[in-house]
Amino acid sequence: MRKPAFLALAACAALGVLLSGCSKKPAGKSSDGTVTLTVWESLDGPDEFIRQAGAAYTKINPGVRIRYVNVELGDAAGQIALDGPGGVGPDVFAAPHDKLGELVNGGHVLATEDADDVRASVLDVCADALTYDGVMYGYPVSAETYALFYNKDLISEDDVPASWEELSETVKKFNAKNPGKYGFVMDVGNGYYTIIFTTANENRLFGESGDDTEHTNINTPASVRGMKFFQSLRSVLNVPAADLGTATSDAAFQSGNAAMHITGLWNVKPFQDAGISFGVSPLPSLPGDSHPASSFSGTRAMFVSAYSDHPQEAADFARFLTSAEMQRLRFDLTGAMPSVSIEVDSPYMPGFLAQLEYAFPMPSIPAMGSYWEAMANASKNIWDGADVQKELDACNAAIIGK
Repeated sequence: MRKPAFLALAACAALGVLLSGCSKKPAGKSSDGTVTLTVWESLDGPDEFIRQAGAAYTKINPGVRIRYVNVELGDAAGQIALDGPGGVGPDVFAAPHDKLGELVNGGHVLATEDADDVRASVLDVCADALTYDGVMYGYPVSAETYALFYNKDLISEDDVPASWEELSETVKKFNAKNPGKYGFVMDVGNGYYTIIFTTANENRLFGESGDDTEHTNINTPASVRGMKFFQSLRSVLNVPAADLGTATSDAAFQSGNAAMHITGLWNVKPFQDAGISFGVSPLPSLPGDSHPASSFSGTRAMFVSAYSDHPQEAADFARFLTSAEMQRLRFDLTGAMPSVSIEVDSPYMPGFLAQLEYAFPMPSIPAMGSYWEAMANASKNIWDGADVQKELDACNAAIIGK
C-alpha cells in the first residue's frame, strides 16, 4: 500500500537533530582539509535550492563545500557520459528517473547508500521509480504527475466530470454555449499525456514493473479501445494535432479560453500570475473503469557520479536534500512536489496527491528512448483520424524493433 503523501510527519524532530542525522560521513580529504563537491542542476529555482541547501549543509559539515554548476536536467545524462570519464564531471547531478537505465548501463552512477532507510523515508512511487533490476540508485528530490485543471469561472467544481464519457458530454454542451472558447484542451501529440488512454484494466507500458522489453503493451486490446475513445474526442475538440501542442493548450487555459486542461504542477504559478481562478482534480476515469485514469509519474533525483573522488560525502549531501527541511525549502523555491511525506501550503496539492495514487513511474529501461517519438507520431495520427490498430502496431514495432 502506498504511503499517504504530504501528511504531517508525526516523528518530526528539531531541525538540528534531523540535519545531524544526514551528516555522519567524514569530510575533508584535500591538503587544506576541505572537500568540494560539484553539483549539477538546472536554472530557475533548482539552482537557488542547491545554493541554499549547500550553505545549510556546510554549516553543519564545515569540511565540505558545495559548488553549483549549471547543467540542465535534460542534458545531464548525456553530459555525464562525456565529462565523467574525463575527470571533469560532477560529484552529484540531477536527472529524471526515466534516464536511470541509461545511467546504470553506462556505469555512470552509484547505488543508493543505506537504500532500505532511504526507501522507507520517501514516497513509494519515488523509491519504485529509482529501482532498476532490484537495486535503488539516487535520492529523490521531487515527484510529479499531471491532473485535470479546471477554470472555476467557466465550470463549477460540482460539474467537473469524473469520467471521460462525462467530459465529452460536458464539453459538447459547453462549446454550444460558449462560442470561441474550448471546453477542454490537452497536448494530443505527446505520449507523456496520451499514455493515459492505454491504461484501462491495469494495462501498463512494458508490463507491471515497467521492464518487459519483449512486450510494450502499447497495442493490446485495452490500449486500442482506449485510443479509439481518445480519437472520439476529436468530435468535441475539432482542432488538428499540429495545432494542439503543449504551448497552444497552456496558452488557451492561461488566457481564460479553455474550461479544462491536462497539465502539471509546473503550470500552477503561470496560471496564478495570469489571474486564472482554477482548481485541480484527478483525471477522469476511462470507459469501464471506476477510478481516475492512470498517469505517468516522474521522479527528479540527485545521483552520485561513479566518477566522484568523494562518493561518501556526495551520497551524504544527496540524502540531506531529501530531509523534511530541505524538501520544504525546495517546495518554497520551486513549487515542486516533495518526495517525502510532509505538509505544504498549497490548495492545489490535494488534486495532485489524489492523482498520484493512480500514477505509475515512467519506465526507466533504455527502450523508453524509442517510446517518445513513436507514441507522439501514433497519437497525432490517431487524433487526425488514422486507423488505431495500425498506428499502435507501428508504434510497438518502432519501440522494440520488430
